[in-house]
Amino acid sequence: MRAKNSISPVADTMKETVSKESAQQIAVDFLKKRKNTLKVDISTVEQNHEIWVIRGTCPIDLEGHPWAEKFEVAVDTKGKIKSTNFALL
Repeated sequence: MRAKNSISPVADTMKETVSKESAQQIAVDFLKKRKNTLKVDISTVEQNHEIWVIRGTCPIDLEGHPWAEKFEVAVDTKGKIKSTNFALL
């Protein structure tokens, strides 16, 4: 039986979702580790249905030459990375 102080099933579900800031931090930490860089520039964070989509750029070293790479990371409401997409600028 549901506790009396619980507002609604929707409110209970909202507590389990990651915030915009948390999704952004998950993506930044992932990119720093995967791309071995200290700098990650976020351009947009938007929610698309049940997925946070984080887009931006990060520097990479391509055979001794610095390049910029754009990325898109999708983080679900539980904080798990669902997909990534990278492309050189």
